[in-house]
Amino acid sequence: MARISWFDDETEIPVIHEQAAKLESFTQAMADGVIEQKELERQQESVVAAMREVEGTLDDEQHAKVTRLLVELSAYNIMRLLHELHAQRLQRALS
Repeated sequence: MARISWFDDETEIPVIHEQAAKLESFTQAMADGVIEQKELERQQESVVAAMREVEGTLDDEQHAKVTRLLVELSAYNIMRLLHELHAQRLQRALS
């Protein structure tokens, strides 16, 4: 499988979310605009499976680096979501 860059070539902004948008499970779950408990559970199962697959292949140094990456990415995703929600609320208030 060809390596997909984690960053936009010009801006250096992470583009992992664009790859997520290509996941069939994600697009199906988002189709109606509502994330149901079962859809969330299926995504959690997918995350756990991917984490288990990778974790066992890492030495201690790699594990520490990947752990930091996952934590930083989780924080970024939460912050980005809250920022976008706030911007949408502000846009609606001004409309």
